[in-house]
Amino acid sequence: MAQTGILPDREIAALFSDGALVAPRPLDADQVQPASLDLRLGNVAYRVRASFLPGPDYKVSEKLERLKLHELRLDEEGAVLEVGCVYIVPLMESLALPPDVSASANPKSSTGRLDIFTRVLTDRGPEFDKIAPGYSGQLYLEVSPRTFPIVVRPGSRLSQIRFRRGNALLGEGDLAGLHERETLVAAEAPNISGGGIALSIDLAGKPGEPVGYRAKHHTGLVDVDRKGGYEVSDFWEPLYNNGSKDLVLDPDEFYILVSREAVHVPPAYAAEMTPFDPLVGEFRVHYAGFFDPGFGHSAAGGMGSRAVLEVRSHEVPFILEHEQIVGRLVYEHMSALPQALYGADLKSNYQGQALKLSKHFR
Repeated sequence: MAQTGILPDREIAALFSDGALVAPRPLDADQVQPASLDLRLGNVAYRVRASFLPGPDYKVSEKLERLKLHELRLDEEGAVLEVGCVYIVPLMESLALPPDVSASANPKSSTGRLDIFTRVLTDRGPEFDKIAPGYSGQLYLEVSPRTFPIVVRPGSRLSQIRFRRGNALLGEGDLAGLHERETLVAAEAPNISGGGIALSIDLAGKPGEPVGYRAKHHTGLVDVDRKGGYEVSDFWEPLYNNGSKDLVLDPDEFYILVSREAVHVPPAYAAEMTPFDPLVGEFRVHYAGFFDPGFGHSAAGGMGSRAVLEVRSHEVPFILEHEQIVGRLVYEHMSALPQALYGADLKSNYQGQALKLSKHFR
């Protein structure tokens, strides 16, 4: 009998060979992650009037016929997606899932750190980023750059998908036990409630080093496939602790901050940052929510990996204070150990990180 849990890399690859995962070209060499699969953009983007859900009665393509404003061909030279616009892009990957396998999607870490808002849609889907067990059909990505205009092309990877069999979520008792054995977050007295383990913000920092970054407006383009190609100062303003361990978030500004606690995801588990809780405050934290097995794991070169947080205030200015809780991590069992762990095995970009911008900046 197949094991309950998040599917690891070898089972994701098996979905492809078994026909449950279909694409017009072979998977890229680094496309399969320890507990997720990067999704690739196809060759056309549709600019639409507004975001939408297809709902139970429509395919995405049927809604597109009514809502699209412009069709943009993507080619290897790259096409520009403008700030404030909403695009729907058919993905290369489509699914024919077994009846016992569901999936969920999230922006990749680098996507979140560029403030690119993405969500996966399915035909007749009632919600974003959730793929029902046994779903068979095309996948689409809603893309809306919020801060920087971006360049994309066929094969660009902005989102990732995680497959699961059954319900493998750890309850609070199991989470407390796992933390006692494995130290999931580096905190003397972990706050475990709401089904997850709390993370707080670090606004103390180290002398002379920034505690965060605020994105600049009216910048140049960012090519999402260009690694280490841009100067930090052209896109970001560093923020420092000038004797006060707090930060006023201005409405509709975008910030990169870091958790006070180091995070650890043991090899037999996967984690995810839970969605913004309005009880915490008028802001949204961490667009990119997946933490793969091995993140922060010492054997994979991750001793002291902290969670980098993408933060945006809404409606009103809001004061964040040092050690304020800003999110929770939930943990799930893997159905089996992955062949490769996040970090040393894969030369992962963000293993062992402290405060760190996306891989696009020098």
